[in-house]
Amino acid sequence: MRARTNAVPASADSAGFAAEDRDRPRADRYERILDAARHVFLERGLSGASIDEIANLARAGKPTIYARFPSKEALFTAVVMRNVSAVVGRFEGHAPTGRTIEERLTRFGVALLTWALAGNTVDLMRVGISEARRFPDLANGIQGMARQCGEGTVGRLLSEVAQSDGLGALPAFAPERIAATTQCFMDLVFKPMIMRALFGEKLETLRAEIEAHVASRVAFFLAACRNEAVN
Repeated sequence: MRARTNAVPASADSAGFAAEDRDRPRADRYERILDAARHVFLERGLSGASIDEIANLARAGKPTIYARFPSKEALFTAVVMRNVSAVVGRFEGHAPTGRTIEERLTRFGVALLTWALAGNTVDLMRVGISEARRFPDLANGIQGMARQCGEGTVGRLLSEVAQSDGLGALPAFAPERIAATTQCFMDLVFKPMIMRALFGEKLETLRAEIEAHVASRVAFFLAACRNEAVN
């Protein structure tokens, strides 16, 4: 990602960054710092961002930021993981509805992709990818944490849906296989649309294709799981 060179104007406060009240709870200040950091990272990229600019936009002192985040890389990791947690949090305790397992998994896949293709998720992923060469440990660490967090939630939902539909006896849904089955589900349903988004396809176009894409991939996924049991 090519960083812009223009500075964020002081009037950015009016765009959602009002002056910080020193008496506000620490959690609120923490969120404000992450909001400001996300804004600057999306504008500048990781290498072009500065803690000075983030502190100014968040109306927070640099010592306050460094007390929580020892580096820009640590701050960027926190921004990305907050986004991942927001996506995962939407599905905590989520129980997809539908008459069949096909319907339930399709609705779940549609909800997952709809949320992932909204907001700044794709833009943040692009920033991380653009910096992977300079900060490989950062990119690998974020990818690992995001994958573990996201696939853990998806795996739980797959297990619950399979059990409720009587598919829990299939080899693909055995406890020792559920992680691999979850990876297959993500590879078929989730990743193709995300990759298209990362390569610049318009999100409006992708969103219009979500339901048809997920329905066809879920059908293939379940056919593979059932066929394995037969063979």
